[in-house]
Amino acid sequence: MLDIFWAPYFFKEAVLSKRDKGNKPFNNSETLKAIAGFSQIGVTIVASVLIGVLMGRFLDKVFGSSPWLLLVFSLLGAGAAFKLIFNFSKGKK
Repeated sequence: MLDIFWAPYFFKEAVLSKRDKGNKPFNNSETLKAIAGFSQIGVTIVASVLIGVLMGRFLDKVFGSSPWLLLVFSLLGAGAAFKLIFNFSKGKK
């Protein structure tokens, strides 16, 4: 059980020992770019689905067709999210 608490210490020592052996130091800018890319994908998925849900709820209230437009626009939002993910993977913005 105590090994769990010591794991971060040993990991830090392993990283520092690799750095001391003449290997290149870690490139923080590449790590930050990767984190930014992943967070952009997450925000895009949530925003697309949320916009679809909100539009569907609004149109359901206007036309009184509950829950059909909510379902349609939710699926359209999810489809838009998948399309944007594929565009990100191809390098398009």
